[in-house]
Amino acid sequence: MPAENTFTEYKITAFSEIAEQVRKWRKAGRSLVFTNGCFDLLHAGHIRYLQTAAAFADIFILGLNSDSSVRKLKGLRRPIMSQGDRALLLSALEAIDCVVIFDEETPERLIETVLPDVLVKGGDYIAEDIVGYQTVTKNGGRVEVVSFVEGKSTTGIVNLIMEQA
Repeated sequence: MPAENTFTEYKITAFSEIAEQVRKWRKAGRSLVFTNGCFDLLHAGHIRYLQTAAAFADIFILGLNSDSSVRKLKGLRRPIMSQGDRALLLSALEAIDCVVIFDEETPERLIETVLPDVLVKGGDYIAEDIVGYQTVTKNGGRVEVVSFVEGKSTTGIVNLIMEQA
């Protein structure tokens, strides 16, 4: 029988429970960083991005788009992996402290619940255009934009697989 907490499922937190967990971390004086995404096929670009994001605060909370949310954003052929599988893979990463699945197309409601000290997004966004910018900054937090790793993308991997099939 494996030791208690050998598996990482304990890092996967229900949306309905995240506010209480955040309260405990805040009471303990911990700073929070938040990012979100689909993370349909975990790849090296994701790992670098997530490690960079984790360095901005004590506790790293990742908002994960649910299967229905991914379909709305990416089309009916996605996600490739289920939300449960994606959450399990992400929760196994040392950098991530908590994974919360959300159903909406944007993480606005989750960001309003978490109120992170730092909101991180990858890519070439303008900080002010990122969902949650106003919520985070009006509560004293900041928004960081982390560059993507060139040539590393889920869409690129999927397209390569389709070409070779």
